[in-house]
Amino acid sequence: MVIEHTVRAFDDEITSLRGLIAEMGGLAELAIAESMEALVKGSLSLADAVIARDKKIDVLEAEVDKLAIRIIALRAPVADDLREVIAALKIAGIIERIGDYAKNIAKRVSRIEGRTAFEPLTLIPAMAEVAGEMVHDVLTAFAARNPTLATEVIERDAKVDAFYDSIFRNMVSFMVENPSTITSAAHLLFVARNIERIGDHATNIAEQVYFAATAEYLVDRTDRPEN
Repeated sequence: MVIEHTVRAFDDEITSLRGLIAEMGGLAELAIAESMEALVKGSLSLADAVIARDKKIDVLEAEVDKLAIRIIALRAPVADDLREVIAALKIAGIIERIGDYAKNIAKRVSRIEGRTAFEPLTLIPAMAEVAGEMVHDVLTAFAARNPTLATEVIERDAKVDAFYDSIFRNMVSFMVENPSTITSAAHLLFVARNIERIGDHATNIAEQVYFAATAEYLVDRTDRPEN
């Protein structure tokens, strides 16, 4: 009976860990979507809401850290279970950084003037949609322990990079032709860069998911972000 109780308690803790990751991921997805909406509409109130809600992601990350350490210390998981706990610990940190990127985008909403003048502003939300879908799908892959879906997410990162390259070229040309827009255009470039980093971090999560599910490492990516 003691063993059965211990196993049930362990299963409950793993379920709670997955739930915390899912909640963090949902908030990060929402932050990406709403930061884009705030950017397009110039909504300072929506941008402020994104910034304020980021604290909840930070709180959840701390809860994941505490629970993961508790599981390792008290349950001494091995093999598949240990890989999942370690992956959750790492993924929580990555999601927190994704939330920070969305928050950074929201912070730039108030600094961009003349939105209708910028053609790339039509491309940036499309780029963010792809990155947001990557985040959603890689968290689905984690919940389902699906290495195939994780690999598909990694392959999609090239599309985000292509968006960034196109926006960068377009924006630089626009700044050269319209020097008065340089400040706002530079902020939009930072926004695009933040989205590109979100895509990179989604691929980092995918690598963790793949290892947790298969015990094998994917080929190292040279463009992995440091933070």
